[in-house]
Amino acid sequence: MLRVTSSKLIVAVAIFLMAFGNISFFTNVLAVYPLNLKNSLFLLSLAVVFGCFIVILLSLVCFRYTIKPVLTFVLVVSSLAAYFMDSYNVIIDDVMIDNIVKTDVAESLDLVSLNQLLYFIFLGVIPSAFIYKAEIIYPPLKKSALSRVKLIGLSLIIVIATILILGGFYASFLREHKPLRFYANPSYYIYSVGKYIGGFFESESMLLKRIGLDAAISASDKHRKLIIFVVGETARTDHFSLNGYSRKTNLYLEEEEVINFTNAWACGTSTAVSVPCMFSIYDRSDYSRNRAKKTENVLDVLQRAGVNVLWLDNNSDSKGVATRIPYENYKTADNNPVCDIECRDEGMLKNLSSYIDQHPQADIFIVLHQMGNHGPAYYKRYPAQFEKFTPTCETNQLEQCSREEIENTYDNAILYTDYFLSKTIALLKKHSDQFESTLFYVSDHGESLGENGLYLHGLPYMIAPDTQKRIPMVMWFSDSFDNRQEVGYSALQRQIDTEYSHDNVFHTILGLFKVETTVYDKEMDITNHEQ
Repeated sequence: MLRVTSSKLIVAVAIFLMAFGNISFFTNVLAVYPLNLKNSLFLLSLAVVFGCFIVILLSLVCFRYTIKPVLTFVLVVSSLAAYFMDSYNVIIDDVMIDNIVKTDVAESLDLVSLNQLLYFIFLGVIPSAFIYKAEIIYPPLKKSALSRVKLIGLSLIIVIATILILGGFYASFLREHKPLRFYANPSYYIYSVGKYIGGFFESESMLLKRIGLDAAISASDKHRKLIIFVVGETARTDHFSLNGYSRKTNLYLEEEEVINFTNAWACGTSTAVSVPCMFSIYDRSDYSRNRAKKTENVLDVLQRAGVNVLWLDNNSDSKGVATRIPYENYKTADNNPVCDIECRDEGMLKNLSSYIDQHPQADIFIVLHQMGNHGPAYYKRYPAQFEKFTPTCETNQLEQCSREEIENTYDNAILYTDYFLSKTIALLKKHSDQFESTLFYVSDHGESLGENGLYLHGLPYMIAPDTQKRIPMVMWFSDSFDNRQEVGYSALQRQIDTEYSHDNVFHTILGLFKVETTVYDKEMDITNHEQ
């Protein structure tokens, strides 16, 4: 049996994490500081300094009764963090923590792979087993406390001395290359968990802020409106043929008279940020998870104005947006009649005509939250008949596939979204004799498909590539009741290259329904033809 002091065990775990859990960190550092004679001393010192930080961090929470549970927890979680950072180049920040918390079982299973299991076993389970079996030597309390103080003190001295000696390098590293620290494992995800939990308690202490208390449909509006708002998932602008993509990924929409906005941007790079943000009164610069959670959104304002509002979800959930309106989950075959290896987006359309007929009074607003192109298992996101582009990537381990295979699979899922949107338009046409009908489609965020070693999405906005931030945005209007004239159809066609974003969604929805309220800003309404 291994006999070791607590201080030596902490140092051993720190060295292990540095050596095996921070491949992504040092890969990104090397991209900025290439390995050469000039940089080699700094790179070596960075490993020492980072290792000392881990030692200090663990020393503050590892005591007689906590050391084994804490070290085991850190090793196991760090093994999973290392897998996702090494495989997809993602960052485990507070937004990603929020995504993890709000991800359902099916989405989690999409991420499970053999490589993930190997990381978990070799970087998590096996070293944890050594810790569990180790006999830790505990000297008397006074001696043990002194030993811990010495360990922390020595680590601090090494950190300070190293930074002072290589001040030029560290000044650049700390000031100009902050994103590199986002890959530090385990320090950054521990910081992110703390930030996430702190924000949760802060939001719990806040009262719900009501908005649009004066909301009412304009007295001049004489016709009922039926608007379906489709929240897309992980669709990127440059893979829509409507936007000039060489592949015909919008065969169906190209047959419809849609207005396609070519310069639209997401509020965030993850569903947990973008979905609440697009329905929020706050723009991206003012948005925060806590503010959105404790402030009513555009759906509340519509309900207050007398609109019938419904949210159908084939994704994990509404991310808190639909907590005060009728909500139905379509990820189960109990509700969704179109399921094979998973339940399909088009299943959300099956019962909508009945819902519309059951609401003979007032306007109707329906939100359809797609599964869309949710990765990394793109091959699951479409029925077999939509596998037009081959060969495909038949695994969730994207790093094992070629760029061509990944893009083929991703594009097949775009084809299915195109079909789904055309089916939605067909449903709207069916009811156009009763309503002014509108389709409004906006994706939540984009996706990285291997460019510069990046996969999926969720990078902090300031460092995320445009592929994760630029999104497709499409509108369709029926010609009934001169609806196209009311929304300034010709003017909209002239604005297709204007820069818009999720910030415009709140006000555009209110404008489409002609809701009069002080929270409506006509300058932010895409359909306001006085712009």
